[in-house]
Formats: sequence, structure tokens, C-alpha cells
Amino acid sequence: MSARPIRILGVDPGLRRTGWGVVIAEGTRLSFVAAGVIVTDETQPLAVRLAGLHAGLVAVLAEHVPDEAAVEETFVNVNAASTLKLGQARGIAMLVPALAGLSVAEYAPNLIKKTVVGAGHADKRQIQAMIAVLLPKAIVKGPDAADALAIAICHAQHRGAAARLAALRVSA
Repeated sequence: MSARPIRILGVDPGLRRTGWGVVIAEGTRLSFVAAGVIVTDETQPLAVRLAGLHAGLVAVLAEHVPDEAAVEETFVNVNAASTLKLGQARGIAMLVPALAGLSVAEYAPNLIKKTVVGAGHADKRQIQAMIAVLLPKAIVKGPDAADALAIAICHAQHRGAAARLAALRVSA
């Protein structure tokens, strides 16, 4: 008996460029659906840029109708202001699928890289190369979209463990 296909949205949040990717996981088989990047205008006020991210992600959800979502956890930059802005973009990336009723999983950057490439400190070129191997029909529009697909793939591999952890937190 095969597992029900699950459509997964991966989001690589950023204030300038938010990558997104959608895959279908059916058991251990992965299929590419779509990927892209939402770009905001750096000359606009922060609130306008966040609204643009929101609108872009709402459009992605409406077009691709995922079952679940996954977002990369925030890493702390040397620049506190940059980290704070990334956190705000990440909040939008988590809020949009949550408001649509989807479960939203979070994964550390090193786990995503280790899952997709086999090394927790892989660079963007290595991620893009492995996306081409794992999803040969993928049309990847740059490193942000490749990272988002890597997040979706990571979720496909770890979603059972993530669901069990969430259930443990609820029952505790």
C-alpha cells in the first residue's frame, strides 16, 4: 500500500528575496511541482515589503494548494538589525500557511543541508547540484528557489518525526 501524495511548500524566507518551492512526496518518491522567488523593492518601507511578501505567498498557496509547509529556522547574523528583519520576513512565511490551515514545520539550516547534500555545511552550489539530481525536472530560478526546494525535501524526509515531536509537545 503506497502513502497518500503530500504536496509540500518549502519557504526560504528573506526580506529582499523569499524563495519558495513545491514538491509532491509519495512515500520516498519526490516530484517537482514549481519554484520561484518573491522579490521586494528595497526602496519601499518595511511594512510595504512585508505586505508584498504576504501577498506573494498567498498567491503561491492559492495556485499550488499545498498540504503542509516548512520554513527554515532563523540563523543569527553578526548584524542584529539584519537578523531582526529576517525574523519579520520569517514571521510572514510562517503566518501565511498557518492562516490557510496548514501545519508549518521548522528546520535548522544545517539539518536541511545534511538531508539534501549529506553535509551540514554545504554551500549554495552543492545544494543546487543536489536539487538537480533529486528533482531532475525542476526548473530552479536561482539559489533562493533551490534552497526552498531543499527545505521542502527536508520536510518530506523528516515530517513523520516532526509530527511525533509536535504531538509530544501537545500532550506534555
